[in-house]
Amino acid sequence: MVYSDELMRLAATAEIKAKKQFEEIDERAFKNQVKVMNAFRDNKIKAEHFASTSGYGYNDAGREAIEALYASVFECQAALVRHSIVSGTQALTIGLFGLLRPGDTLLCVTGKPYDTLEEVIGLQGQPGNGSLKDFGVNYRETSLTEDGRFDTDAIISAIDDTTKVIYIQKSRGYCNRPTLRNEDIGALVKAVKAEKSDLFVMVDNCYGEFCELHEPTYYGADLAVGSLIKNPGGGMAESGGYLAGSKRAVELCAYRLTAPGIGGETGATLGQNKSIIKGLFYAPHTTAQALKTAVFAASLFEEMQLDSSPRSDETRYDIIQTLTFSDEQPLISFCEGIQSGSPIDSFVTPVPWDMPGYQDEVIMAAGTFTQGASIELSADAPIRAPFTVYIQGGLTYESGKIGIISAAQRVLDQRSGK
Repeated sequence: MVYSDELMRLAATAEIKAKKQFEEIDERAFKNQVKVMNAFRDNKIKAEHFASTSGYGYNDAGREAIEALYASVFECQAALVRHSIVSGTQALTIGLFGLLRPGDTLLCVTGKPYDTLEEVIGLQGQPGNGSLKDFGVNYRETSLTEDGRFDTDAIISAIDDTTKVIYIQKSRGYCNRPTLRNEDIGALVKAVKAEKSDLFVMVDNCYGEFCELHEPTYYGADLAVGSLIKNPGGGMAESGGYLAGSKRAVELCAYRLTAPGIGGETGATLGQNKSIIKGLFYAPHTTAQALKTAVFAASLFEEMQLDSSPRSDETRYDIIQTLTFSDEQPLISFCEGIQSGSPIDSFVTPVPWDMPGYQDEVIMAAGTFTQGASIELSADAPIRAPFTVYIQGGLTYESGKIGIISAAQRVLDQRSGK
């Protein structure tokens, strides 16, 4: 692709403006890398942990080492980390079904949950498909305040004797609201536990890992859940998910994953240990590359007078950058540009389609080495107003920058009718 002189001038200005944020991101990445390195040393990670097992996977030392590593890095009691978890949505489903029982109430305190969880909860979909609602679990939600904070008074008022899980979605999902800070999550944990001590606080931590110095579990969350093909897999893990938190919460989730009484004691790793371990090693650095890509994107969009969030000078608590258009055509053009600026399938044209689990058509641009890996540069959007595209990832800042410039060029070309 040929980039216009105007665009390259805007990109150079944007990069200069982003320098201070880049320095802060690098400093945080170093501190997180120290934490990861200490976990590797404390858990005596060795080459033998890369070995594969089959069948039941009894006594898989590598699997046990991985879960000990995650518990150390997430500063919590236990973790369940498996390559066989197919997505973040499945990991969250394991958590919800692991913690909730018939008659319990799930209280979502960040408004409407991410689209793919609506059928899991029973807000959408055909009755009888196996949702939480089918199993007699009640659902209630509270909204964030207008400035994107927890409405603590409303949350406390919504808690009753049946409330078992307080559910927090850290990232914005497909909503135009700020990402939550882990320290603020910790303050809410204290407030709700003071009201009802036996409930669980569960956090959808997708896109947020290693963006701060501590994860939600450090601040008291009973469970943090995410996907290995996002931040914590470091671009190396090719599948999988994790659930980390208190010993009891993780134990209940392990019983849901396998069977009561068996839990996390089985599960063959089939040669995936090395990529998962290596991915966690890379994760602080790779997440920093994605954050730099997002800051550069915001800075460039500001130079182009486009509507984006967060601003380039804002502190970030996840890797997502949004860009909102007046209608669907420039949004589609932007996604085409992301695809054309990707290392894999750059010649493919993304189109909106009916993706499983979503209520609207969704367009996804992701020329990734691992299918659907959000830590690699990607962009996706539901085709509905407001026409907002959600951008995340970048294995390296340099490749991420190229992808963003390619997408920006498509927007400029679409503006001029080319």
